[in-house]
Amino acid sequence: MHWIGDHHWEVWLAVAILLMIGEVSTLQLVMGMLSVGALAGMLTAMVSDSWVVQGVVAAIVAVAMLAVVRPSLARRLHGGPELALGNARVIGMRGRVQEAIAPTRDGRVVVDGEVWSASADTALPIGSLVEVVEIRGATAHVRPAGDSVADGFPSYKEI
Repeated sequence: MHWIGDHHWEVWLAVAILLMIGEVSTLQLVMGMLSVGALAGMLTAMVSDSWVVQGVVAAIVAVAMLAVVRPSLARRLHGGPELALGNARVIGMRGRVQEAIAPTRDGRVVVDGEVWSASADTALPIGSLVEVVEIRGATAHVRPAGDSVADGFPSYKEI
């Protein structure tokens, strides 16, 4: 116990290292923030022999890290574009009508190189540019997407 009293900064460094090891095993960005607080306690120990002062500085820095730094860091590390899997990935994509679509009869569209059965609320002739609105079972519900020349969209054969 006498060694601990004479080696304040070493104790804080050991605590910081142990907390960082714990952070690596959990990856929750909590123990890492506490480790930064322990490092602040270590730096304070180099200028003050008071455990109380060191502990208060370590606590203030750890709480500040948890409250200010962790939320934005967690958003940046865990955030990102949503990953659309399966049929949901074609929602919002454009394609071309391969087989005419009528409000009462499904047709076919080519979207992202795949042929889909398709339905629409309006009649769409072969070659029309469409956008996938939703997927109903295995059928893409589409709507007109505009003029291919104005949109710079490739011709039906290029899709």
